[in-house]
Amino acid sequence: MSNYTDDLNHAAHLIGNHGGAWDSISPESVARMKAQNRFTTGLDIAKYTARIMRDDMARYDADPSRYTQSLGCWHGFIGQQKMISIKKHFNSTEGRYLYLSGWMVAALRSEFGPLPDQSMHEKTSVAALIEELYTFLRQADARELGVLFRNLDAARDAGDAVREQAIKKSIDNFQTHVVPIIADIDAGFGNAEATYLLAKKMIEAGACCIQIENQVSDEKQCGHQDGKVTVPHDDFLAKIRAVRYAFLELGVDDGVIVARTDSLGAGLTKQIAVTEVPGDLGDQYNSFLDVEEVATDELNNGDVVINRAGTLVRPKRLASNLFQFRPGTGEDRVVLDCITSLQHGADLLWIETEKPHIGQIGGMVSRIRKVIPNAKLVYNNSPSFNWTLNFRQQVFDAWSAEGKDVSAYSRDHLMSAEYDDTELSETADERIRTFQADAAREAGIFHHLITLPTYHTAALSTDELAREYFGDSGMLGYVRGVQRKEIRQGIACVKHQNMSGSDIGDDHKGYFSGDAALKASGEGNTMNQFS
Repeated sequence: MSNYTDDLNHAAHLIGNHGGAWDSISPESVARMKAQNRFTTGLDIAKYTARIMRDDMARYDADPSRYTQSLGCWHGFIGQQKMISIKKHFNSTEGRYLYLSGWMVAALRSEFGPLPDQSMHEKTSVAALIEELYTFLRQADARELGVLFRNLDAARDAGDAVREQAIKKSIDNFQTHVVPIIADIDAGFGNAEATYLLAKKMIEAGACCIQIENQVSDEKQCGHQDGKVTVPHDDFLAKIRAVRYAFLELGVDDGVIVARTDSLGAGLTKQIAVTEVPGDLGDQYNSFLDVEEVATDELNNGDVVINRAGTLVRPKRLASNLFQFRPGTGEDRVVLDCITSLQHGADLLWIETEKPHIGQIGGMVSRIRKVIPNAKLVYNNSPSFNWTLNFRQQVFDAWSAEGKDVSAYSRDHLMSAEYDDTELSETADERIRTFQADAAREAGIFHHLITLPTYHTAALSTDELAREYFGDSGMLGYVRGVQRKEIRQGIACVKHQNMSGSDIGDDHKGYFSGDAALKASGEGNTMNQFS
């Protein structure tokens, strides 16, 4: 892409070619507006961010310490503030993405009101949230560049050529807030054609990475709830292909597909797979069914039977007309799902687990890597896990296996605050702290995300403010708990008029109307109290 200086020179040349008719157009203003609107379409964003993800994946393959991270965001403002904070604290957005959670779309963005994570929300709201997130991230670019432009003008007015050149360099090397979004398409919201159509909308909105799961669309459940139902591999692979076709049709040649398997916790299937020869993919899927041998005279009306190597077997069918897998087959089904998905066009894997246990995850990944050596995972560091209890119990069990005395602890009550300052608690907390790095190294996890953290942080911060403001603290509850912290921590939105675009609008007024512009950012603006 061209830089600020190149755009300024191009604009000057273009204006000069119009024989004076465009003399009132400022080349510098044109260059500034172009810099503040680097991405003109969602497809521009999808192509740009797909390359970022591909480069990050290659870096991880070379060095597993180079894993990536994201947080789930349910509103454009939340995503924007997250990336502004990351740039402030780490001076770079490298390796940091956004996650779009279907759970949070259902719970927070549906016209029906709060819904469970069962694909009942409007599927168009998923693409709409992607577009909203990128609108806010682009506005963050415009706002930060606006500050640089005003600083550039101030340096020129002061005759400070050294500072002027330093600011120009910052503008030319500006790092955008626009980062990859891993976007949840659930189980595709219908058949493969429906998946393709929705994937196109998501990609057109800017998505470079789409995550799809192997549950039945009309029976879809949250990954951490019971009653999950999977589909045969051929059904799922058709949807993976549908997403790939959508990427290729729109020119996003290196778009990323995350194939999620819920087989570890899914004990049911709606269909018996089609099989043509022993050992094919359908036959492997059916081999996990819970069956019993039957003779023809033992068949009941309406029974479904399978011919397995000359023996008739009857799958166990529930009253819901769903078929049951044999207990204990979850990990084997996960491994087959993952290998099959990668062999048919997926790029990354997602294994939904019931607990955050590196040994369990790594055991499955090692089996997958025997077939696909560079297999990599996206992993849900889920708020549905009780992290404190899980890791305290893991430490308790490890110590017990080592013969260490654990008589001071009750395994079933390790969540209790009475254990907070103990050696066991400190050891567990350290394992939680290093979980992402450890799992990236030992369990093939390329990307760590928390699906719905900002759902919880919004509730927590609102509870704290409500307790203080409506209690004895009154206005001090807001000042002490919010505004004073914003000022001292350098939270950009303390100047909320600036964050909402007031200064950008003033800049444009100056471009369009010159000295006649009526600006909002004069001396009477109370936002100046925060300068």
